[in-house]
Amino acid sequence: MPNTAPPGSVTHDTSGPPERSASPIRALRRAAGLTQGELGKHVGVTRQTIAAMEKGDYAPSVYLALRISRCLGSTVEALFPLDKEPL
Repeated sequence: MPNTAPPGSVTHDTSGPPERSASPIRALRRAAGLTQGELGKHVGVTRQTIAAMEKGDYAPSVYLALRISRCLGSTVEALFPLDKEPL
């Protein structure tokens, strides 16, 4: 299908596979205008650590989770939701 967007406008390809559910950390970090590296510097970790958390490959310590939530103006519970399992 031809591109009918005006010249100079940004378009997004939506024909690919759907993304995994968006990471709350990624969404709030982007809304704050921060890169992974910038957020990492604010909370004392590397860009790679932030990337791993956003992908769900790394679970931070309680202290790091609290630093991230405060930096992004959120709560730990909102950034790191638990699967709903019976206790």
